[in-house]
Amino acid sequence: MYCSPTRLLCCLPALLLAFPIAPVTAAENTLASTLAPTGTLRAAFLGDNPSLGRVDRQAGTVTGPVADIVKELARRIGVPYTLIPATDARDIINRMKAHTADLGFMAYNAGRAADVDFSSPWLLMPNSYIVRTDSPLQKVADADREGIHIAAVKNDTQDVYLSAHLKNNRVDAVPAMPPPDEMESLLVSGKVDAFAANRQRIMEIVNRHPKLRVLPDNFFVAGQAIAVPKGNPSNLEGLNQMLAEILGTSFVKDSISRAGLQGVDAALPPGR
Repeated sequence: MYCSPTRLLCCLPALLLAFPIAPVTAAENTLASTLAPTGTLRAAFLGDNPSLGRVDRQAGTVTGPVADIVKELARRIGVPYTLIPATDARDIINRMKAHTADLGFMAYNAGRAADVDFSSPWLLMPNSYIVRTDSPLQKVADADREGIHIAAVKNDTQDVYLSAHLKNNRVDAVPAMPPPDEMESLLVSGKVDAFAANRQRIMEIVNRHPKLRVLPDNFFVAGQAIAVPKGNPSNLEGLNQMLAEILGTSFVKDSISRAGLQGVDAALPPGR
């Protein structure tokens, strides 16, 4: 029976990765009781987004920036943590509404903000187009004209942004990110002229498919943030304070370097 990567992510159990023991302040202890009400910090993230983390289904582990930052947040409030690979942003939001996840890692947009509250950004994720090698498109502005077929995953950051900002063209939304071989077929055959996605994801595709290339500039740099359930400003304030402290160090940059990510950067602390 064939099981798609998306379905495999659905089948993955939550991954309990650490049981940190650290002294905590009174403020952190209060935050632990509200941010992690079950006693474990449960963090859902986009399981197929390599800019956030990589899921090893056989080993049952997650590595990358999300794994590192959740571990650090859990250490600071003195609780264990669980990483939950999710299929998409709606899956993350639904888990938070059902109280089966405490944090959600995804890019901010106004539609999602109607359901959850977002922290300040902690990771900057550039977005561009993947095209065939002999495509006449040389920069992202070239795609904004009639006759150019742009595709993106429905309701993902790229679809939302381009649908609001393209002046002479529109986005055709697809239900899920095509596998690399299918992406090559779509572009080389001319069924799609440009596919919009985050730079890390499409750079990984072109590294293995020489008939494809990524445009050198970006149409948008998304700020990856952390979502929390609505209605508790103190949770958001405490989370933002921890993020500001973390971003004031090389923590996220070091995590990006260890993960070997391309075109991804740490956000600046608020106010800088």
